[in-house]
Amino acid sequence: MRHLDLAPVARMQGSLRLPGSKSISNRTLLLCALARGTTEVADLLDADDVDIMLAALRALGVAVEQRPGTRDFVVCGCGGAFPVKRAKLFLGNAGTAFRPLTAVLALGGGAYELAGVPRMHERPIGDLVDALRTLGADIRYLGHEGFPPLSIGPGSLHCGARVAIRGGISSQFVSALLMALPLSGGGMTVDLVGELVSRPYVDMTLSLMARFGVEVLWEGASHLRVPAVSGYCSPRRIRVEGDASSASYFLAAGAIGGGPVRVEGVGSDSIQGDVCFADTLAAMGAEVSRGADWIEVKGGAALRAIDADFKRMPDVAMTAAMVALFARGTSTLRGIASWRVKETDRIAAMATELAKLGAGVATGPDWLSITPPAAFSAATIDTYDDHRMAMCFALAALGGVPVRINDPECVRKTFPDYFSVFRSLAR
Repeated sequence: MRHLDLAPVARMQGSLRLPGSKSISNRTLLLCALARGTTEVADLLDADDVDIMLAALRALGVAVEQRPGTRDFVVCGCGGAFPVKRAKLFLGNAGTAFRPLTAVLALGGGAYELAGVPRMHERPIGDLVDALRTLGADIRYLGHEGFPPLSIGPGSLHCGARVAIRGGISSQFVSALLMALPLSGGGMTVDLVGELVSRPYVDMTLSLMARFGVEVLWEGASHLRVPAVSGYCSPRRIRVEGDASSASYFLAAGAIGGGPVRVEGVGSDSIQGDVCFADTLAAMGAEVSRGADWIEVKGGAALRAIDADFKRMPDVAMTAAMVALFARGTSTLRGIASWRVKETDRIAAMATELAKLGAGVATGPDWLSITPPAAFSAATIDTYDDHRMAMCFALAALGGVPVRINDPECVRKTFPDYFSVFRSLAR
């Protein structure tokens, strides 16, 4: 499908069960594969990035079976050593597969090549590679220095007591290193150099590692202690909670479009930092209520502009930018430098597409300001092969104008049924 036309929407109301979290799905699959024992995984996300991880694990010799008619899987762990010691893996544009597999395979004693789509080859990975090389990993760049594709050799590991890594570009580098270190026996301190973006994603990683028997502890704000362990142990069964990033679009729809809109699958018990987006909506004037496994939002009085730092949850900052279109005054989103190395340069892309709707937009290295339009303009939105661009700009239909979304099928990356669910709530 080349494009999708959305008619103007007057109100959004209803409830939905969220698909599984992409970040939790791929972390869980990798930990299951590395663990001793067999693990049943319930409610795995059905989307491209997870399919990429599943294909990679199978290519590495991991036995994975899907329960018929469900999103439940059984993964037979390999006890920390993949059976296949030589492979070429194509990982698309799935950062949640490429980064952790780089770390795990670098400590795995085999010979591998990792590649992806052209955009993946533009997304930096040097901070992770530098850290792994200090441990003796043999990693070579097959293209431009600091970027995929990569060649990984057996290496000559000499894991010491400490390893340093920069976390200012992507928290995935830190998560990837942490997940790999227990394969070397652990007993190591990870020193974070400079500022860490998206710390809640690292905390999510630690929570999942703990489910597999490895308790990593923060020592202050810049150090993480990985215990001396003999690898991961299966928890036997684990469920993937709903995707909090995907929830943001529907919670925003409730705030903009009256609501109430309830999402089920994430709530006050979630391990995902993006659930805090509900607090952003409350700060803008929406009515928010929560339970252990659900969040509900209603539009109250007129929405207020915000000036806020989104370094801890940059993905949902895109949704906040859309809500800003419906708020009184100019909103400024800060701490979003990581947008520039995502599926596209999201600061540039958001600025271009928001302007099509009539918004006033200003940008900087790590910030974006949005002034709502006096009247919305009908627009054709380009999505840059970025699922989040497609999903968040659907909210523009609440501006009372028709919106055309180009390449809507890019949502397959994380939420294949997004537009049908969105339309089911439209009134």
